[in-house]
Amino acid sequence: MPLDIPVPAAVASGCPLPELPDIAAYIEALKPRIKGQRLRAIRIASPLLLRTVEPAPETCCDKHVQRFRRLGKRIALGLEDDYWLVLHLMIAGRLHWRDQPAAKLPGKRGLAAFDFSTGTLLLTEAGSKRRASLHVARGSGTLDALHRGGLEVLEASPTEFGDAMRRRNRTLKRALTDPSICSGIGNAYSDEILHRARLSPVALTRNLDEGEIQRLFEAARAVLSEWTERLCGEARERFPEKVTAFRDGMAVHGRYREPCPDCGAPVQRIRYAANETNYCARCQTDGKLLKDRALSRLLRSDWPRSLEELSDA
Repeated sequence: MPLDIPVPAAVASGCPLPELPDIAAYIEALKPRIKGQRLRAIRIASPLLLRTVEPAPETCCDKHVQRFRRLGKRIALGLEDDYWLVLHLMIAGRLHWRDQPAAKLPGKRGLAAFDFSTGTLLLTEAGSKRRASLHVARGSGTLDALHRGGLEVLEASPTEFGDAMRRRNRTLKRALTDPSICSGIGNAYSDEILHRARLSPVALTRNLDEGEIQRLFEAARAVLSEWTERLCGEARERFPEKVTAFRDGMAVHGRYREPCPDCGAPVQRIRYAANETNYCARCQTDGKLLKDRALSRLLRSDWPRSLEELSDA
Protein backbone atom coordinates (compact mmCIF):
# COMPACT_ATOMS: atom_id res chain seq x y z
CA MET A 1 0.00 0.00 0.00
CA PRO A 2 1.46 3.39 -0.95
CA LEU A 3 2.55 5.52 1.98
CA ASP A 4 1.09 9.01 1.89
CA ILE A 5 1.97 12.17 3.79
CA PRO A 6 -0.90 14.64 4.37
CA VAL A 7 -0.91 17.61 2.02
CA PRO A 8 -1.95 21.11 3.12
CA ALA A 9 -5.52 21.93 2.11
CA ALA A 10 -4.45 24.62 -0.36
CA VAL A 11 -2.39 22.10 -2.31
CA ALA A 12 -4.89 19.26 -2.08
CA SER A 13 -7.69 21.43 -3.39
CA GLY A 14 -5.67 22.68 -6.35
CA CYS A 15 -5.62 26.21 -4.98
CA PRO A 16 -2.29 27.56 -6.26
CA LEU A 17 -0.69 30.96 -6.29
CA PRO A 18 -1.79 32.35 -9.68
CA GLU A 19 1.22 32.63 -11.98
CA LEU A 20 2.14 34.65 -15.07
CA PRO A 21 -0.36 33.02 -17.49
CA ASP A 22 -3.15 33.24 -14.89
CA ILE A 23 -2.45 36.90 -14.10
CA ALA A 24 -2.28 37.72 -17.82
CA ALA A 25 -5.66 36.03 -18.28
CA TYR A 26 -7.22 38.07 -15.47
CA ILE A 27 -5.94 41.28 -17.06
CA GLU A 28 -7.20 40.19 -20.48
CA ALA A 29 -10.64 39.59 -18.99
CA LEU A 30 -10.68 42.91 -17.10
CA LYS A 31 -9.75 45.16 -20.03
CA PRO A 32 -13.08 45.06 -21.90
CA ARG A 33 -15.02 45.28 -18.65
CA ILE A 34 -13.39 48.17 -16.81
CA LYS A 35 -10.93 50.02 -19.08
CA GLY A 36 -12.18 53.58 -19.42
CA GLN A 37 -14.74 53.00 -16.69
CA ARG A 38 -15.07 55.14 -13.59
CA LEU A 39 -14.35 53.46 -10.27
CA ARG A 40 -17.39 54.40 -8.23
CA ALA A 41 -16.44 52.89 -4.89
CA ILE A 42 -14.14 50.48 -3.09
CA ARG A 43 -15.68 48.34 -0.38
CA ILE A 44 -13.11 46.66 1.85
CA ALA A 45 -14.53 43.94 4.08
CA SER A 46 -11.28 42.71 5.65
CA PRO A 47 -8.97 45.21 7.39
CA LEU A 48 -6.07 42.80 6.81
CA LEU A 49 -6.30 43.30 3.06
CA LEU A 50 -5.04 46.89 2.85
CA ARG A 51 -1.25 47.12 3.25
CA THR A 52 -0.72 50.86 2.72
CA VAL A 53 -1.83 53.95 4.66
CA GLU A 54 -1.32 56.62 2.01
CA PRO A 55 -2.83 57.25 -0.42
CA ALA A 56 -6.14 56.26 1.10
CA PRO A 57 -8.31 53.95 -1.05
CA GLU A 58 -11.08 56.54 -1.32
CA THR A 59 -8.73 58.88 -3.23
CA CYS A 60 -9.03 56.44 -6.16
CA CYS A 61 -12.80 56.72 -6.36
CA ASP A 62 -14.36 58.66 -9.24
CA LYS A 63 -11.24 58.09 -11.32
CA HIS A 64 -11.21 56.20 -14.61
CA VAL A 65 -9.22 53.05 -15.25
CA GLN A 66 -6.57 53.77 -17.87
CA ARG A 67 -3.85 51.11 -17.70
CA PHE A 68 -3.05 47.59 -16.62
CA ARG A 69 0.27 46.11 -15.55
CA ARG A 70 1.51 42.79 -14.27
CA LEU A 71 4.12 43.05 -11.52
CA GLY A 72 5.34 39.50 -11.14
CA LYS A 73 2.27 37.78 -9.70
CA ARG A 74 0.48 41.05 -8.89
CA ILE A 75 -2.24 42.81 -10.88
CA ALA A 76 -1.89 46.59 -11.11
CA LEU A 77 -4.84 48.75 -12.19
CA GLY A 78 -3.76 52.22 -13.31
CA LEU A 79 -6.18 55.09 -12.68
CA GLU A 80 -6.22 58.77 -13.56
CA ASP A 81 -3.63 61.03 -11.92
CA ASP A 82 -1.17 58.11 -11.76
CA TYR A 83 -2.95 56.24 -8.98
CA TRP A 84 -2.57 52.46 -8.87
CA LEU A 85 -4.46 49.65 -7.17
CA VAL A 86 -2.14 46.67 -6.80
CA LEU A 87 -3.63 43.28 -5.95
CA HIS A 88 -1.65 40.25 -4.82
CA LEU A 89 -3.90 37.20 -4.71
CA MET A 90 -1.38 35.00 -2.91
CA ILE A 91 -2.43 31.33 -2.69
CA ALA A 92 -6.18 31.40 -2.19
CA GLY A 93 -7.25 34.83 -3.46
CA ARG A 94 -9.43 34.95 -6.56
CA LEU A 95 -11.18 37.58 -8.67
CA HIS A 96 -14.80 37.35 -9.80
CA TRP A 97 -16.83 39.55 -12.10
CA ARG A 98 -20.51 40.30 -11.61
CA ASP A 99 -22.41 42.20 -14.29
CA GLN A 100 -24.60 43.97 -11.76
CA PRO A 101 -23.26 47.17 -10.10
CA ALA A 102 -22.68 47.07 -6.32
CA ALA A 103 -22.96 43.29 -6.21
CA LYS A 104 -23.00 41.73 -2.77
CA LEU A 105 -19.75 40.43 -1.31
CA PRO A 106 -19.71 36.76 -0.23
CA GLY A 107 -19.96 36.58 3.56
CA LYS A 108 -16.94 34.58 4.72
CA ARG A 109 -14.72 34.72 1.66
CA GLY A 110 -15.32 38.28 0.53
CA LEU A 111 -12.39 40.67 1.01
CA ALA A 112 -13.23 43.64 -1.22
CA ALA A 113 -15.47 44.90 -3.99
CA PHE A 114 -14.62 47.43 -6.69
CA ASP A 115 -17.76 49.04 -8.06
CA PHE A 116 -18.12 50.23 -11.65
CA SER A 117 -21.17 51.22 -13.67
CA THR A 118 -20.60 48.13 -15.82
CA GLY A 119 -20.48 45.72 -12.88
CA THR A 120 -18.53 44.69 -9.80
CA LEU A 121 -15.08 43.18 -9.40
CA LEU A 122 -15.04 40.96 -6.31
CA LEU A 123 -11.95 39.77 -4.45
CA THR A 124 -12.38 36.62 -2.37
CA GLU A 125 -10.03 34.36 -0.45
CA ALA A 126 -10.65 30.75 0.56
CA GLY A 127 -9.61 29.42 3.96
CA SER A 128 -9.12 31.19 7.27
CA LYS A 129 -5.74 32.82 6.62
CA ARG A 130 -5.83 36.27 5.07
CA ARG A 131 -2.77 36.60 2.85
CA ALA A 132 -4.11 38.46 -0.18
CA SER A 133 -3.15 42.13 -0.24
CA LEU A 134 -4.12 45.49 -1.71
CA HIS A 135 -1.59 48.29 -2.08
CA VAL A 136 -2.61 51.79 -3.14
CA ALA A 137 0.23 53.64 -4.86
CA ARG A 138 0.78 56.89 -6.71
CA GLY A 139 3.54 57.33 -9.25
CA SER A 140 5.59 54.79 -11.20
CA GLY A 141 8.43 54.89 -8.68
CA THR A 142 6.18 53.78 -5.84
CA LEU A 143 4.65 51.14 -8.09
CA ASP A 144 8.03 49.75 -9.20
CA ALA A 145 9.07 49.36 -5.56
CA LEU A 146 6.48 46.59 -5.25
CA HIS A 147 8.21 44.52 -7.95
CA ARG A 148 10.54 41.83 -6.63
CA GLY A 149 13.02 42.47 -9.45
CA GLY A 150 12.90 39.10 -11.16
CA LEU A 151 13.66 38.71 -14.86
CA GLU A 152 10.74 38.81 -17.29
CA VAL A 153 11.61 35.66 -19.20
CA LEU A 154 9.41 36.46 -22.19
CA GLU A 155 11.25 39.77 -22.64
CA ALA A 156 14.79 38.59 -21.83
CA SER A 157 17.68 37.52 -24.03
CA PRO A 158 19.38 34.14 -23.59
CA THR A 159 22.39 35.88 -22.05
CA GLU A 160 20.27 37.78 -19.54
CA PHE A 161 18.48 34.57 -18.62
CA GLY A 162 21.73 32.66 -18.15
CA ASP A 163 23.21 35.43 -16.01
CA ALA A 164 20.10 35.55 -13.81
CA MET A 165 20.02 31.79 -13.30
CA ARG A 166 23.73 31.57 -12.37
CA ARG A 167 23.76 34.59 -10.07
CA ARG A 168 23.15 32.29 -7.11
CA ASN A 169 23.70 28.57 -6.89
CA ARG A 170 20.18 27.23 -6.48
CA THR A 171 18.29 24.16 -7.57
CA LEU A 172 16.47 24.77 -10.83
CA LYS A 173 13.10 24.47 -9.13
CA ARG A 174 14.05 27.11 -6.56
CA ALA A 175 15.63 29.42 -9.12
CA LEU A 176 12.61 29.39 -11.42
CA THR A 177 10.19 30.09 -8.56
CA ASP A 178 12.30 32.75 -6.80
CA PRO A 179 10.61 36.11 -7.64
CA SER A 180 13.95 37.91 -7.36
CA ILE A 181 15.36 35.69 -10.14
CA CYS A 182 12.40 34.98 -12.45
CA SER A 183 9.20 36.99 -12.48
CA GLY A 184 5.79 35.35 -12.42
CA ILE A 185 6.78 31.66 -12.33
CA GLY A 186 5.52 29.43 -9.54
CA ASN A 187 5.07 25.82 -8.61
CA ALA A 188 2.92 24.66 -11.52
CA TYR A 189 4.64 26.18 -14.52
CA SER A 190 8.14 25.50 -13.18
CA ASP A 191 7.27 21.79 -13.27
CA GLU A 192 6.12 22.12 -16.87
CA ILE A 193 9.21 24.12 -17.87
CA LEU A 194 11.63 21.62 -16.35
CA HIS A 195 9.85 18.69 -17.99
CA ARG A 196 9.93 20.45 -21.38
CA ALA A 197 13.65 21.16 -20.89
CA ARG A 198 14.38 17.57 -19.76
CA LEU A 199 16.14 18.82 -16.64
CA SER A 200 16.02 17.66 -13.03
CA PRO A 201 14.31 20.01 -10.55
CA VAL A 202 17.20 19.50 -8.11
CA ALA A 203 20.02 20.20 -10.59
CA LEU A 204 22.13 23.17 -9.49
CA THR A 205 22.13 26.28 -11.65
CA ARG A 206 25.91 26.72 -11.67
CA ASN A 207 26.40 23.16 -12.89
CA LEU A 208 24.46 23.75 -16.11
CA ASP A 209 26.41 23.97 -19.35
CA GLU A 210 25.53 26.45 -22.09
CA GLY A 211 23.40 23.93 -23.95
CA GLU A 212 21.31 23.18 -20.87
CA ILE A 213 20.84 26.89 -20.12
CA GLN A 214 19.68 27.46 -23.68
CA ARG A 215 17.32 24.48 -23.44
CA LEU A 216 15.86 25.80 -20.18
CA PHE A 217 15.45 29.29 -21.65
CA GLU A 218 13.64 28.00 -24.72
CA ALA A 219 11.43 25.73 -22.61
CA ALA A 220 10.49 28.57 -20.25
CA ARG A 221 9.55 30.88 -23.11
CA ALA A 222 7.60 28.16 -24.89
CA VAL A 223 5.63 26.98 -21.84
CA LEU A 224 4.79 30.49 -20.63
CA SER A 225 3.84 31.66 -24.13
CA GLU A 226 1.66 28.65 -24.87
CA TRP A 227 -0.24 28.77 -21.59
CA THR A 228 -0.59 32.55 -21.66
CA GLU A 229 -2.03 32.41 -25.17
CA ARG A 230 -4.38 29.57 -24.21
CA LEU A 231 -5.67 31.15 -20.98
CA CYS A 232 -5.98 34.63 -22.47
CA GLY A 233 -7.97 33.14 -25.35
CA GLU A 234 -10.36 31.56 -22.87
CA ALA A 235 -10.55 34.84 -20.89
CA ARG A 236 -11.75 36.69 -24.00
CA GLU A 237 -14.79 34.42 -24.05
CA ARG A 238 -15.55 34.29 -20.31
CA PHE A 239 -14.16 35.65 -17.08
CA PRO A 240 -11.69 33.16 -15.50
CA GLU A 241 -13.72 32.14 -12.47
CA LYS A 242 -11.75 28.94 -11.86
CA VAL A 243 -7.99 29.37 -11.55
CA THR A 244 -6.37 26.06 -10.71
CA ALA A 245 -2.92 24.48 -10.66
CA PHE A 246 -4.17 21.32 -12.34
CA ARG A 247 -5.14 21.88 -15.95
CA ASP A 248 -5.90 19.51 -18.76
CA GLY A 249 -2.92 19.46 -21.07
CA MET A 250 -0.23 19.80 -18.42
CA ALA A 251 2.53 17.26 -18.84
CA VAL A 252 3.50 16.52 -15.23
CA HIS A 253 2.15 19.03 -12.73
CA GLY A 254 -0.67 17.52 -10.68
CA ARG A 255 -0.33 14.23 -12.55
CA TYR A 256 1.33 12.04 -9.91
CA ARG A 257 1.31 8.36 -10.92
CA GLU A 258 -0.23 9.17 -14.30
CA PRO A 259 1.81 8.32 -17.41
CA CYS A 260 4.22 10.91 -18.77
CA PRO A 261 2.78 12.06 -22.13
CA ASP A 262 6.21 11.70 -23.74
CA CYS A 263 7.53 8.38 -22.46
CA GLY A 264 4.70 6.73 -20.54
CA ALA A 265 6.61 6.37 -17.25
CA PRO A 266 4.62 7.23 -14.10
CA VAL A 267 4.96 10.86 -13.03
CA GLN A 268 6.77 11.22 -9.69
CA ARG A 269 6.57 13.84 -6.96
CA ILE A 270 8.49 15.47 -4.13
CA ARG A 271 6.52 17.03 -1.28
CA TYR A 272 7.89 19.74 0.95
CA ALA A 273 6.18 22.35 3.12
CA ALA A 274 3.09 23.50 1.19
CA ASN A 275 4.47 22.65 -2.24
CA GLU A 276 4.70 19.66 -4.48
CA THR A 277 7.10 19.10 -7.36
CA ASN A 278 6.11 16.73 -10.14
CA TYR A 279 8.60 15.30 -12.63
CA CYS A 280 9.24 12.37 -14.94
CA ALA A 281 12.19 10.31 -13.78
CA ARG A 282 12.79 8.80 -17.22
CA CYS A 283 12.73 12.14 -19.06
CA GLN A 284 14.41 14.32 -16.45
CA THR A 285 16.63 12.38 -14.03
CA ASP A 286 17.97 9.44 -16.06
CA GLY A 287 15.51 7.13 -14.33
CA LYS A 288 16.56 8.06 -10.80
CA LEU A 289 13.90 8.81 -8.21
CA LEU A 290 14.46 11.97 -6.20
CA LYS A 291 14.18 11.64 -2.45
CA ASP A 292 11.11 13.05 -0.83
CA ARG A 293 12.30 14.29 2.57
CA ALA A 294 9.28 13.05 4.50
CA LEU A 295 9.09 9.67 2.82
CA SER A 296 12.83 8.99 2.68
CA ARG A 297 13.16 9.64 6.42
CA LEU A 298 10.47 7.06 7.07
CA LEU A 299 11.58 4.45 4.54
CA ARG A 300 15.36 4.88 4.93
CA SER A 301 17.10 2.06 3.06
CA ASP A 302 13.78 0.90 1.57
CA TRP A 303 13.50 4.10 -0.47
CA PRO A 304 13.62 3.02 -4.17
CA ARG A 305 16.48 4.53 -6.12
CA SER A 306 15.17 4.07 -9.69
CA LEU A 307 12.05 3.46 -11.76
CA GLU A 308 13.12 -0.16 -12.07
CA GLU A 309 13.24 -0.63 -8.29
CA LEU A 310 9.89 1.14 -7.97
CA SER A 311 8.24 -1.18 -10.48
CA ASP A 312 9.76 -4.22 -8.75
CA ALA A 313 8.41 -3.19 -5.33
